[in-house]
Amino acid sequence: MKYVKPVNLFHDLLKMKATERGRLLGLDVGDKYVGLAVSDLHNKIASPLSVLLRKKSNIDLMATDFQSLISDLSLAGFIVGYPFNRQRSSPTAVNVKVLIDDLCKTGKLEGVRYTYWDECFTSKNVELLLRPLNLHPVQSKTILDKFAAVGILQGYLDHVNRILKSNPK
Repeated sequence: MKYVKPVNLFHDLLKMKATERGRLLGLDVGDKYVGLAVSDLHNKIASPLSVLLRKKSNIDLMATDFQSLISDLSLAGFIVGYPFNRQRSSPTAVNVKVLIDDLCKTGKLEGVRYTYWDECFTSKNVELLLRPLNLHPVQSKTILDKFAAVGILQGYLDHVNRILKSNPK
């Protein structure tokens, strides 16, 4: 895996032919689960995808799942939620870094480009929206993780598309 600055990831996509661009995958990394969201073919709208179980013992399986998603969905990169507003030693920040390091160590995602995007309050915002629905806790957690990933990815897409619109070069 290769880290790329947020704007550079999108500019690199734009250099490709429209038919070869690929989509982006948003990741909301938690202690036990990783929520996933995927962009549309034009990289304008994020949609919920799924939730992966996260364990130290299943990192190879998780990397294989990402390989399948890259192939099946024509993914061009990952947008990984990161808590920029907190200390780097916060449990959330450490969780994100550990997952990325572990995925890199598998060697299964060589060449996959990723960037970090601020995940500030994405889970809290979704939690507030879900509360009045009185869902079963398991169902609520799954929805929360997926839609937090949507919030991360959509925030990124809105930002880079706004830049593109104001500076079409």
